[in-house]
Amino acid sequence: MAALRHLVPKSIRAPFARYSHAVEVPAQARWLLCSGQLGISVSDQIPESAEAQAVLCFEAIGACLAEAGMSFGNIVRINAYVTDRTHMAPYMAVRDRYAALPPPASTLMIVSGFTRPEFKVEVEAIAAKVDDQE
Repeated sequence: MAALRHLVPKSIRAPFARYSHAVEVPAQARWLLCSGQLGISVSDQIPESAEAQAVLCFEAIGACLAEAGMSFGNIVRINAYVTDRTHMAPYMAVRDRYAALPPPASTLMIVSGFTRPEFKVEVEAIAAKVDDQE
């Protein structure tokens, strides 16, 4: 069975950070689409820092992946949103700790805000698993 293919074509500029330009998923794969996760704990605590919020976002995604029998290595795409340019570097440092190699496709956008002003980061992910893939 075919595996995931991470694509970084030589004919276009190399990625700005640790991500692939595209990930090809074979037809036989199982898909998992994770809703946007916010930096809020089970006890409704919202950390002040964008970095701590990003950790909570990725931990929540990890819980969804585990529930589906997947891991961070199965992520094929990450969409992330931060509320200020100053939050980009802390978010990216956390993403790079959680994103497996080869890295998934990824987009990072600056947005005006979320449902509550305390939120600084939101992360959604798409994962795929081929039956013979770990």
